[in-house]
Amino acid sequence: MSQYESITDLTEIQAPWNKLIEVQETTWEGGFKMVRLRIREGKRITDLELDPETATALGGVLADWAAKRAGAAD
Repeated sequence: MSQYESITDLTEIQAPWNKLIEVQETTWEGGFKMVRLRIREGKRITDLELDPETATALGGVLADWAAKRAGAAD
């Protein structure tokens, strides 16, 4: 029996060095939702599942970093 009620694909992102990042929403038994970042590198797969609060914190750090790097390229 699966631990998930459902898994919904949200997007795929091609990343440097031949990596693919899959973003999925997982709904656990009982309705708890998380976002999964699945990083594929050849046969290797790394999954990172985040609750909404952690995803928000990570998103903020990534957006801040990207904004600083984009400004530095100008």
